[in-house]
Amino acid sequence: MEGECKVTLDTAVDKDTEKQATQRLQPSSKITTALLVFTLCLAAAAAAVLIVNRHTEVDHTLRQISNVRAAIHLEGVHNSKLNTSVEWKDRVDQSHSQGGLELKNNEIVIPRDGLYFVYSQASFRVSCRNDNADDTSSHPMVHLSHTVQRWSRSYGNDDVKRDYATILHSIRTACQKTTSSDSDEDGSWYSAVYMGAVFNLYRGDTLRTLMEEEMLNKLEDDPGKTFFGVFAL
Repeated sequence: MEGECKVTLDTAVDKDTEKQATQRLQPSSKITTALLVFTLCLAAAAAAVLIVNRHTEVDHTLRQISNVRAAIHLEGVHNSKLNTSVEWKDRVDQSHSQGGLELKNNEIVIPRDGLYFVYSQASFRVSCRNDNADDTSSHPMVHLSHTVQRWSRSYGNDDVKRDYATILHSIRTACQKTTSSDSDEDGSWYSAVYMGAVFNLYRGDTLRTLMEEEMLNKLEDDPGKTFFGVFAL
């Protein structure tokens, strides 16, 4: 009997100890759980703020990009290797490009559908002196011309078929050949051909210029004299 009582007493003590320990642990566990939940809420809130800020920054950046008006301005120089066009430069003097318009293979590439103002000027130095002093019956006129052409898939073209359509063309008479001239001593005259107009262009369209080969040698390619450009409206 004595041994049985002892066993029973030990069991009771163990249960009381466990209950007290449990009572001591329960408040601590609740505090820990509350802190964990609070920490998780803070982390979720911080993540939400970061996502919102990131989304706002992306929207702001996209608005900035969309607000950049597409424009390109090129300077022209004579290149003896080209016999049908001026060589256009996009990183010299006042030339620039933005908004997706770019120079590729000596052509301007349109980045997106829209209305664009296309313009170009070619300046020349031509001789109006008739070197044949014996020929007084013929006084040929000196003509200057400049052309801008467009390639577009809307014409039924593809990347292989490169059929161009003229969208700007200007021709003017600079002078008449004479045996005597009132211009400078070497009989040279300076003249420019300018043209520009608004066109509805499509993404992937390209624009190029054409010029008669005999006129390329007379091209004035000092800064600001010969240029080619496009800007979105």
